[in-house]
Amino acid sequence: MGVLDKFSLKGRIALVSGGAGPLFGSSISEALAEAGATLITASRSLERNGEFAEGLRRQGYEAHALQLDITSTESIAQLRAQVLERFGRLDVLVNSAVVARGGGFEEQTPEHWEHSARGNMTGLFAMCKAFVPGMAAQGRGSILNISSIYGVVANDPSLYLGTEMRQPPDYTFVKAGMINFTRYLANYYGKHGVRANCLCPGGYYNDQPATFLENYTRRCPIGRMLDNEDLKGAVVFLASDASAYITGAALMVDGGWTSL
Repeated sequence: MGVLDKFSLKGRIALVSGGAGPLFGSSISEALAEAGATLITASRSLERNGEFAEGLRRQGYEAHALQLDITSTESIAQLRAQVLERFGRLDVLVNSAVVARGGGFEEQTPEHWEHSARGNMTGLFAMCKAFVPGMAAQGRGSILNISSIYGVVANDPSLYLGTEMRQPPDYTFVKAGMINFTRYLANYYGKHGVRANCLCPGGYYNDQPATFLENYTRRCPIGRMLDNEDLKGAVVFLASDASAYITGAALMVDGGWTSL
């Protein structure tokens, strides 16, 4: 097998929670489909998922849409049953879904954290609990958890000067814990043929205020924010056999942000 063949996901079944999302989710889904995987996108809006999957099918890729409420263990159990009934197994699990958050330290309440924990922590655990043992039983699988630069370094409050933007404190808490949970999975399931890694993206361009963009790009070594194409190569690498000896890693896709 040549080195480029190792990046192929042909014949693999891949599930992306939040896979039709306008930020990371859609980029991740597109990457897996382009690499040859049978793609399943799952999030709360079945209609949006269906439209996204249909768009990929029109491009010649194999894509399917299922519904998922990441805050509901019943919904996760139903998703598992549907995946196994329709596809027989799962080879790649990408945990990309994020529960909506908002407000800075002064604005957030314990109730905000409880809501965040239900989806971003309990939901992550429940997704892995639902699908990873099956991967171990078949002797092969790749888990990819989408963390953040703010799971590795503290946020920089100066980025938000002159704007109404705030970095929610629950986000850094969740994303840091995700990295160590990924290491746990890597160690627990490694000898069963299952790998677990994190992607840690930098700030994603999403029509932020000009002042924020100026602050961010000045600090970032590459001099711009992340866009749709920047995650794709890293996603395929960690999902595929090209990274067969990599597990427990947190791969920075951040334009050099965490190198400072």
